Amino acid sequence: MKHYLKRFAIYGALLVSLGACAETQQNPKGAVGAVLGGIGGGLLGSKVGGGKGQLAATAIGTLAGALLGHQIGKSMDDVDRLKSKKATQQALETAPSGATTSWQNPDTGNTGQITPTRTFANQQGQNCREFQHIVTIGGNTETVIGTACREPDGTWRVMG
Repeated sequence: MKHYLKRFAIYGALLVSLGACAETQQNPKGAVGAVLGGIGGGLLGSKVGGGKGQLAATAIGTLAGALLGHQIGKSMDDVDRLKSKKATQQALETAPSGATTSWQNPDTGNTGQITPTRTFANQQGQNCREFQHIVTIGGNTETVIGTACREPDGTWRVMG
């Protein structure tokens, strides 16, 4: 059974990757969202259970995250992404844990709130922060949980 679960996880990740590649020509925003969502979902799924259950949760998390990320990515325009990125950098750089930084695009009505939840140093000594990003796009609200580490140039890079 464990062999089949591994195969399912590998095939699922491959299908997500191939789907993202095929869609890049038609909708690059959705493809990027799918890849990032798949990474985030896989990371979250890997934290659940142990043994066979953990592997299944990782596979399910990867697929669910990819689908969710695809929908969010294709719905965000360039201004949404720019405002989101700027607010995320600001929140991670200056906001204390638990404090929320918001962004809004008045043209689309899309919004987001980024809240750092924990600060720590990784094994390489980089400053890192876990965060929650609540995004409302087209009236639909989704929550993304991630980790970002501070690069030598001062920017924060989402890990995954």
